[in-house]
Amino acid sequence: MGEPLKPRLLDLFCGAGGAAVGYDRAGFDVTGVDIEPQPRYPFRFVQADAMLILEALANAGRQATTYDAIHASPPCQAYSAMRTTWNARKDHPDLLPPARELLKRIGLPHVIENVPGAPMAPLLLMCGSAFGLGIPGYQLRRHRWFEVSGFWAMSPPCQHRGPVIGIYGDHGRDRRRKEGHGRYFTLDERKAAMGIDWMARDELDQAIPPAYAEFIGRALLERLASETAS
Repeated sequence: MGEPLKPRLLDLFCGAGGAAVGYDRAGFDVTGVDIEPQPRYPFRFVQADAMLILEALANAGRQATTYDAIHASPPCQAYSAMRTTWNARKDHPDLLPPARELLKRIGLPHVIENVPGAPMAPLLLMCGSAFGLGIPGYQLRRHRWFEVSGFWAMSPPCQHRGPVIGIYGDHGRDRRRKEGHGRYFTLDERKAAMGIDWMARDELDQAIPPAYAEFIGRALLERLASETAS
């Protein structure tokens, strides 16, 4: 007999697959969807508008889909702290509220991920320090918010201490923190801090560490397993 089939997870607005690798490690069969080509996405990938996919699933109903759960990471620029900089674009789409409403209509267990400041609740706060992420002498924090529906999870507490490595823009410096001493980090150092080795620089800047999705994915998998058992 072959191995049992893994639960299927749809990874919307997937980028280059930071969340996907975490869900894979937790035990999911992952399919990614993004409007942009993602040549380094490590699993099955469909280039399409994620909002149109959500609309089609919502119209078809939960019973029509073969997926067991959905993860969505709508574009975060509308809520990012970088939106207030002098050269920031002001026309970023705010897709989080309509994506949430479509996910509710579909009715599958789901996860929404975005940056601090996004209109989300209930919240799970994920921080690299809670997972020991970083490089020697520098800690990754990279806070992200997660909203979950259909299952329950508790955030691991932050463990802030010492200098910080930042992952954003075209470099790895966090000017907001004096303890970083203005150091610039190499791309290899930034990849190591995130636990990601397959992405290009611009992909890494938009990614979440796989450890975040793996943690949430294990809680989601337990919920799905309990439903199957009952």
